[in-house]
Amino acid sequence: MRVALYARVSTQRQAQADGVAQQLDRLLAHAAEQGWTVVAENIFRDDGYSGAGLKRPGLERLRDRAALRHLDRLLMTAPDRLARQYVHQV
Repeated sequence: MRVALYARVSTQRQAQADGVAQQLDRLLAHAAEQGWTVVAENIFRDDGYSGAGLKRPGLERLRDRAALRHLDRLLMTAPDRLARQYVHQV
């Protein structure tokens, strides 16, 4: 199974507090509990990017890999990591 992780924090303060690393640690632990391997190229992160917009480097790379059908599953700590608005999350 090709598993991807996505983590995002919206403020520089959260980025400096290493909020993304904490999210990724939780996601990697969950994947390991499930017996899934996550390769480095399938870890996507956006440090200091608001969820209001959809133009973020990590999210764009994630969408590109998903469009190519290179992923089977996506893990994130909460849907609002993708976008604030539900319509954008879908």
